Amino acid sequence: MNTINHHFLYEYLNNKAPVTREISGQKIWLNYIKPYIHDYFVDVYGNAVGIINPQADYKVVIEAHADEISWYVNYITKEGYIYVIRNGGSDYQIAPSMRATIHGEQGDLPAVFGWPAIHVRKEREKTKMNVENIVLDAGFSSQEEASKKGVEVGSIVTFDRDLCELNGKFWTGRALDNRIGGVIIAEVARMLHEKKTKLPFGLYIVNAVQEEVGRRGAAMITEKIKPNLALITDVTHDTQSPHYSKIKNGDIACGKGPVLFSAPSVQPKVYAMLMEVAKKNKIPFQRSAAQYETGTDIEAFAYSNAGTPSGLLSQPIKYMHTTVETVHQDDVVNTVRWKYEFLRALQANHSFKFDL
Repeated sequence: MNTINHHFLYEYLNNKAPVTREISGQKIWLNYIKPYIHDYFVDVYGNAVGIINPQADYKVVIEAHADEISWYVNYITKEGYIYVIRNGGSDYQIAPSMRATIHGEQGDLPAVFGWPAIHVRKEREKTKMNVENIVLDAGFSSQEEASKKGVEVGSIVTFDRDLCELNGKFWTGRALDNRIGGVIIAEVARMLHEKKTKLPFGLYIVNAVQEEVGRRGAAMITEKIKPNLALITDVTHDTQSPHYSKIKNGDIACGKGPVLFSAPSVQPKVYAMLMEVAKKNKIPFQRSAAQYETGTDIEAFAYSNAGTPSGLLSQPIKYMHTTVETVHQDDVVNTVRWKYEFLRALQANHSFKFDL
């Protein structure tokens, strides 16, 4: 397999699955991988897990997170205008003039983040944009009308932006952080099935919830599975794009391969094995480092259950936490290959302990 299933890619990436309301995306994801797994479960918060060889004692996790940043309705004025607070790391600076969807109690409703015309704003007001003065307009004329339409404090709001291609090389859209990771781990399951690869251990394909608000889903699921090894998939910044410092953020480029991270949470022997597999199979890769935390789900796995050996592979991404997150298609395919070859090389009961 050297391609990604485009029907699944577009269906899954275009679906709206904000933090704490990931279940619609989880249904799409789980339905896709069911032909390639032996069992599955979904927990009470929506973490979805496909399992190959569920009877095996040695358990390996490959993981991504399913949630996307969004907003909560926080206040509705008597005139029907809506003020919001963040649900995850949403960027108020990109909100004005964006189309959005309010996920109300009676279904989804279209809305827009309005903003005054440039020629009526005073110069001093231009610097005042913040999360407290962006306003959502759903066409309501009163607070009562909003309520009748099912929009209440606590309703979730997502940006509108569908996936598309750039120059035949990139995919761009909202929520590639990190549903592109969900695509990758699903395609690993498909590759294992299509190549009739028999694994000598249990493989738990985990699509976790609530990463964007503190890695909550990963913390829940690792306690349930208690894996012997975890490989996390997420995204990291392309530092070739404007406004990045390579001195501070490293030298990472879309199209030059997935990124192998060094960090306190990355277990050294897992790191070494990932590198060995990439070199042996001529998979291009880049390197990056995190001084303390990576800000991904690896910390939830690495520091649970008295320590789970864990590794992190990330997709270089442009414009993270915007509606035009952009990844190179080759990087996605190469990450699928890398995870597949790693799993193929891994032996049952492989120990990552240090012998002193």
